[in-house]
Amino acid sequence: MSRGSAYNFLMRILLTNDDGIHAWGLRALYNELKKHGDVWVVAPLEERSTTGHSLTIHKPLRIIPVSERFYAVSGSPADCVYLGMRQVCKKPDLIISGINRGANLGQDVYYSGTVSAAREACIFQVPSMAVSLSVDFKTTRPDPALHFESAAKIALNVLKNIDLRNVPQHTFLNLNVPDLPMKKIKGIELTHQGFRFYSGSILRRKDHRGKDYYWVGGQYRGFMRDLGSDCSAVEAGYASLTPLKLDSTDIQYLTSFVKGAQKEDCGGECGRDCSHGAGGCGENCDCTPSGRNNSRKAGNRRKKS
Repeated sequence: MSRGSAYNFLMRILLTNDDGIHAWGLRALYNELKKHGDVWVVAPLEERSTTGHSLTIHKPLRIIPVSERFYAVSGSPADCVYLGMRQVCKKPDLIISGINRGANLGQDVYYSGTVSAAREACIFQVPSMAVSLSVDFKTTRPDPALHFESAAKIALNVLKNIDLRNVPQHTFLNLNVPDLPMKKIKGIELTHQGFRFYSGSILRRKDHRGKDYYWVGGQYRGFMRDLGSDCSAVEAGYASLTPLKLDSTDIQYLTSFVKGAQKEDCGGECGRDCSHGAGGCGENCDCTPSGRNNSRKAGNRRKKS
């Protein structure tokens, strides 16, 4: 990671999460960040995990003071950012979301309220980062026994070494940290987004009136073995830092699609496959004025000869 010096005591930081205003991870990150910045917390009133990038637009929201610099919002993590940066911590220098109780790796980022809060900040061009602790799905350890402090220290390390204001526009960071003591974490790896596997199962039950109801979500089944991915890094004992973009366009496919379209019949006057694509015919194609002119010149030369 390149060294930066942007993180200082003058920075206004808006902190949020999706586990709720009373979550252990939120408090751990606040305790670390407050040593070095002006931190304001605006978080959901209750747990809002896997709510994705939802905004509450069909009912009013309330901002509830909890304690000094702590405010709860009766909405989603994205709501917290939307309101927080306009009503509580105006014009923040950074927006940090976390620490989530559970990893946000691979396609988890599309379901995650934690990551969506950072994405919401990015939409409004505020430097942002999501922070998650990779807790084992089957763990029975209580929150106080989890290593949130490790994730908080690594998040601070990232902020000290990377000037988030120099991150490209429409890009934000996603940090995932193994649930390990700080001394056992091997370092930080810059990674790309991986892919995780879930069972996709649905549990159907009946209520006391005999009506069906359902539990969705499935079971975690592992991840695609992809060198350099966020999933691989965390499993190997590293924290993963992944830059994510707002633009989800598949540039590689778009490029190949355009190239393929260029080989199709242009649909012009020549009535043949000119291999230049619609609107992109070359100067020698009969579909273009220059092409027709060149054809006439060539015909005149043949007549003269």
